[in-house]
Amino acid sequence: MNRSLLAAALLALGGCQTFTPTQESTPPIDDPAAAPVTREAPTYGSFDRDTLYALLVAELAGQRNRFDIALGNYVQQANATQDAGVAERGFRIAEYLGAEQAALDTSLIWARNAPDNLDAQRAAAIQLARAGRYEESLEFMERVLSGQGDTHFDFLALSAAETDPDTRSGLLRSFDRLLEKYPGNAQLLFGKAVLLQQDGRPEEALEALGSVTEAERQVPSILLEARLLHATEQSAEALDLLEEALETHPDDKRLRLTYARLLVELDRLEDAIGEFATLVQQYPDDDDLRFSLALVCLEAEAWREAIVYLEELIDRGSHVDAAYFNLGRAYEALGETEQALEAYAQVGPGKDYLPAMILRTRLLHEADRLQDAANALRAARQSQPDYAIQLYLIEAEALSERGETEQAWQLIGQALEAFPDDLDLLYTRAMLAESRGDLAQLEEDLRFIIEREPENAMALNALGYTLADRTTRYEEALALIQQAYEINPQDPATLDSLGWVNYRMGHLEEAERLLREALKQLPDAEVAAHLGEVLWVRGERQAARDVWRAALEKAPDSTILKETLKRLTGTETL
Repeated sequence: MNRSLLAAALLALGGCQTFTPTQESTPPIDDPAAAPVTREAPTYGSFDRDTLYALLVAELAGQRNRFDIALGNYVQQANATQDAGVAERGFRIAEYLGAEQAALDTSLIWARNAPDNLDAQRAAAIQLARAGRYEESLEFMERVLSGQGDTHFDFLALSAAETDPDTRSGLLRSFDRLLEKYPGNAQLLFGKAVLLQQDGRPEEALEALGSVTEAERQVPSILLEARLLHATEQSAEALDLLEEALETHPDDKRLRLTYARLLVELDRLEDAIGEFATLVQQYPDDDDLRFSLALVCLEAEAWREAIVYLEELIDRGSHVDAAYFNLGRAYEALGETEQALEAYAQVGPGKDYLPAMILRTRLLHEADRLQDAANALRAARQSQPDYAIQLYLIEAEALSERGETEQAWQLIGQALEAFPDDLDLLYTRAMLAESRGDLAQLEEDLRFIIEREPENAMALNALGYTLADRTTRYEEALALIQQAYEINPQDPATLDSLGWVNYRMGHLEEAERLLREALKQLPDAEVAAHLGEVLWVRGERQAARDVWRAALEKAPDSTILKETLKRLTGTETL
């Protein structure tokens, strides 16, 4: 609670008209209602009894965590009295609570009644910018600029990021008008560059930053320039800029982190490891940096080094699940299967849990330990019931990949007994039914999904493709695939299906056009098999062989490619 204001209220109620608190009376800031009113002690004007009583109630309400009452009283009295001190205190409380309209209203009262207070002018400018009132915001920013204060023009520009082009253009014109009055002002040029970057004009943004003198160039300006250089394919220049800046600011975390990340993007991983290691030395308690260092080591295949940092994170109790997950990756890469399995098993619920279970299951299957995998997944379903469906799907997928179709079929049957209407399980059963030749079950499951989710493009496409590929119900298949395509025209798998059904209907030219586009988007063995078959039937035998040969180089074990080749050419090789 602000004892100064409470004392002022009590004294005034006793007949005293004004009270000026001293600097020593500024309260601690852990309580928003008790936040310091300003860097300098405010002076409260003469208030009547009603105002003083309202302010006293506000202070007592803040003391009892009723900030809604405190804010309401301060906003009301700021409007009534137009007192800068009251308005500022109302603004501080509103800002703390995230009450945007109250923060805007009180900041404007504060700024207008304290025209020489640069903090007040800046607060009003920022609140106006947040409200999208950019022209008014610039008026207050100019007052800060003329008072030789820090203006935060970058915030003003950033606040316009999501606005329409006309608003951004208008704001840019305002910046240019200010630059005519304050040519070469580093803050104005930086703000303009930020705005130009948002407007998709990186070259002009670089030109604006180039007008900033070396003496006035600050770290944010350097960082922006480096990003712009990298975006305009001038990465070498960006690195040079950051290296030069680090000589002047060797301990600046933002500069070194940006430099390290750029090295990663340019695949200079060894250099990046060195920079991240320096950062960890400079900031040993920053586990985000330590985790980044571990990930860069993994990217560079420095497995042992990554293990050291990941184990440090685990010992420190930071990023634990992610550390165990990546620890498993590192041990797996080293061929240390048992250590990898143990690490994956330690990953708890969260974003890394299912990926860890997938990798753990795959490792066990690769070692022909199917029963161990089944036992682990069964135990996981019991201990983590919220993940039960996904865990069933992981096991079914792993079994299917090994060709254990019947075992996968039985497992999905068990899952559907527990979750009879789950659409993911039904879709999986439909795909297994197709591999078993049970088209009736496939159609039943997919139509159930489509009935529940008419916009399910994946189910529509799957049913349409199967009807086109395995039956002669081509018109029905075409309608389903076209519906899927209308829902998701960017999906190359649907484009492949559309090409295939056109082929089955004898529309060879259209089929070739669609399949060529599908292969361009998705260089997949199945798409290549389809396109090659269309070309073969059209008499373009060499073109067909070229398509198949390119696909076989990437997927030499593709079953569909081999089946297509044998059916059309009599041999599985070219």
